Amino acid sequence: MSATPTRPVGQLVREWRERRRLSQLDLSSRSGISTRHLSFVETGRSRPTPEMLMKLSDFLDVPLRERNQLLLAGGYAPRFPEYGLDAPELESVRAALRLVLAGHEPHPAVLVNRWWEMLEANAAVPVLTVGCAPHLLEPPINVLRLSLHPEGLAPRILNLAQWRAHLLGQLRRRVDQFGDARLAALYDELAGYPGGLDHHVDPTSVVLPMRLRHDVGELSFFSIAATVETAADVTVDELVLESFFPADPQTAERLRSLL
Repeated sequence: MSATPTRPVGQLVREWRERRRLSQLDLSSRSGISTRHLSFVETGRSRPTPEMLMKLSDFLDVPLRERNQLLLAGGYAPRFPEYGLDAPELESVRAALRLVLAGHEPHPAVLVNRWWEMLEANAAVPVLTVGCAPHLLEPPINVLRLSLHPEGLAPRILNLAQWRAHLLGQLRRRVDQFGDARLAALYDELAGYPGGLDHHVDPTSVVLPMRLRHDVGELSFFSIAATVETAADVTVDELVLESFFPADPQTAERLRSLL
């Protein structure tokens, strides 16, 4: 269940508009809602209908969790359910995701939520996490913390400054996109870890790999993230399946030897 919002609906609408760097005129032109009406909503002089809130949410690309918050702030019931991943209602989605995870072996793949907490992983993931401190592997495992913590993968990432800049950039964009306090706190924590930042990208490369030191030799990966585009449930809307692929033939061969 979503918590009851503590701010007026108009203030929330304005924050989302400003987060998307749109003026009232911009949003009015795109949504077909008059600038005057939009102004009245933001200042609390007019109460938006649930249809108006959903229309604005579409144009502002508001995630489902926050759409529920807007509805609650406006005095309406939430429209989007939030089932646990193991709930019967998500059986078909869960089965499909587990099929993808298993089918990606011997290459690592993880399923994470909005806060990069690992929900599922395939049998190849321990190849990456070997040697990490036990406390980082206790649920809920945060894959960004696991990657950048000095007792996690960080000491074995050969291009740590590059990979760290990439991950922190991803997290910063997510903070800006969602305005999520938990993500902002995670960013502050991870930004305080050592490792430097290197935004340089080799002009001859087509992807930025994570280069990992391992007993069998260097493992080099790039990743592809997938989401459920037609999600109508908060949990499903926030799922991200990240699959790691060998960036070179040597990594592919070494992975086969490990599993």
